[in-house]
Amino acid sequence: MVAAEPRVIRLLMELRRQGISDPRVLGALEKVPRQLFVAAPFLDQAYENHALPIACGQTVSQPYIVALMTQALAVNDRTKVLEVGTGSGYQAAVLAQLCRRVYTLERHKPLLQQAEQRFRTLRIHNITAKLGDGSRGWPEQAPFERIMVTAAAHDIPPLLVDQLQVGGIMVLPVGEAGSGEQDLVRVTRLEQGIDIQHLGPVRFVPLVEGIADT
Repeated sequence: MVAAEPRVIRLLMELRRQGISDPRVLGALEKVPRQLFVAAPFLDQAYENHALPIACGQTVSQPYIVALMTQALAVNDRTKVLEVGTGSGYQAAVLAQLCRRVYTLERHKPLLQQAEQRFRTLRIHNITAKLGDGSRGWPEQAPFERIMVTAAAHDIPPLLVDQLQVGGIMVLPVGEAGSGEQDLVRVTRLEQGIDIQHLGPVRFVPLVEGIADT
């Protein structure tokens, strides 16, 4: 087994100090080479614990936030997951190490194409990606046991709750973009209604309806 390089080890130690305790999540972040998901001008920062810009005005999330959301989602190797907002593909690649199948939606065609190429390069075969309006989910593949939304919604989207099976979990940021920090929440669908757990302040790009022109 090849030993992790020092900057990866340093990042994993930082994540542990920040409260990421699930060894499976830490192992997934160790396996996925973040430098493949980062734009060329920022390669030297690939293992720094902060978000980085990518094309189409989007970002690849801070490793701590990726780890926190993945840990909160509580997936296992039988879980079927919907991800809203493929972006660079980094979060989907991390989830793919831990669950049975990831369905991921992206509204920007160039981002989707780049992410799919990265999945092929890494020989990740349990991700199904398509161009689509993430705010509407993927009803043809519903219900999902888990849903992760990687852009901030104004409120918890009822359409996505409807695609979550009873007992399922959705993790997403909620709040207005540009109005300061949003709130990361963990939503559990119950027989009647939902249960909401607050995980802390975050900052994400907004969840936008429709498919982008680019």
